[in-house]
Amino acid sequence: MITTLKNFTIETSWDEVLKNEYEKEYFLKLAVFVKHEREHHVVYPPKQLVFSAFQKTPFHKVKVVIVGQDPYHGPGQAHGLCFSVPKAVAPPPSLQNIFKELEQDLAIPIPAHGCLESWAEQGVLLLNATLTVREGAPLSHHNKGWETFTDAAIRALALRQDPVIFVLWGRNAIDKCKQVNELSTQLQHTILTAAHPSPFSAARGFFGCGHFSKINEILKKQGKAPIRWQLD
Repeated sequence: MITTLKNFTIETSWDEVLKNEYEKEYFLKLAVFVKHEREHHVVYPPKQLVFSAFQKTPFHKVKVVIVGQDPYHGPGQAHGLCFSVPKAVAPPPSLQNIFKELEQDLAIPIPAHGCLESWAEQGVLLLNATLTVREGAPLSHHNKGWETFTDAAIRALALRQDPVIFVLWGRNAIDKCKQVNELSTQLQHTILTAAHPSPFSAARGFFGCGHFSKINEILKKQGKAPIRWQLD
């Protein structure tokens, strides 16, 4: 189920967790800003896909969080899941490097497409810090309110007793999730960090991080089903 709010929709369990955010001044201004942007510019992802990460991975089913920065800004690329693209779209360089590391880590062949929906459906929250972007203008919706909203989502997960694995690639993701250890009273969560998979930094600590196998080892110890990383 989804709940309609302002010009957005969000999955019901997340709606319950985040409902206090909707009437806050920052969110009301954000809704007006995004509406104005869509009236005057091309904005990605499409309106109905802005909250795809939440819709694909309900709050109580989150096992892993992968944090991105903002959506892809090219035509047809962004569909609401960080690093992911629809099946008909060629994987961008960072996603190609993710697949290279996956192949090195778990001997999973590089897939024919870059749609990560199956990961999301297994409990991997693919969350960008900023959920919309103007076409051809990376970070154009930065500091407009999305970061506050996604901070609230991370805060809710950090306060959850059921452990979560936070996967933080790059300084921006690491900085965004500093609150996890601060809020986690029993240190029940796991934080995995590495360089960003971008071609500019992947060779400086992303390649060889082994995060995919580490995630599954941790999930097994927690008594949870491992993630099937292979894409069909």
